Amino acid sequence: MNVSKIDQKLIDQVAAKAKANPRLRMNHNFHQPQDLVQRMLNAIEPGSYVRPHCHANPRKDEIFLCLQGAGALVVFDERGSVSQFCPLKPNAGYFGVDVPAGTYHTILSLAESSVFYEVKLGPYLPTNHKDFADWAPEEGSQKAKVYLEELVLLAKEEMGWLER
Repeated sequence: MNVSKIDQKLIDQVAAKAKANPRLRMNHNFHQPQDLVQRMLNAIEPGSYVRPHCHANPRKDEIFLCLQGAGALVVFDERGSVSQFCPLKPNAGYFGVDVPAGTYHTILSLAESSVFYEVKLGPYLPTNHKDFADWAPEEGSQKAKVYLEELVLLAKEEMGWLER
């Protein structure tokens, strides 16, 4: 069994694939679908909408570490109101977040070529991977685009990252 290296070359490759992807994001999985722990690089470009969701059934905690770039994890209450912004910006000392199972959240990219390391329980089953929030617009809709723009503005204001 070979050890998987996470180096700048790999990060750059995954970030380039995210830029070329219509969804503006790309995973690089270190796990197999049946593995008990999912481990991946998640490259996310600004403008990519990750529909708010939780991992409630089955219950899965989730960890995000920011390896490059900047972002924010947004936490919501059950009704869809923002309850917390968690900055992810390693050069400012904000390295990661640990998200408890059942917590509604999304991740925002606030800088080009942002790459996150993500860990959560497996196995990966597409049928129950995420519990999408009923109050959040569906990916690909015009409402999702407007919603994402509003979340990004709120995050930047809340965290003081307005275009500097």
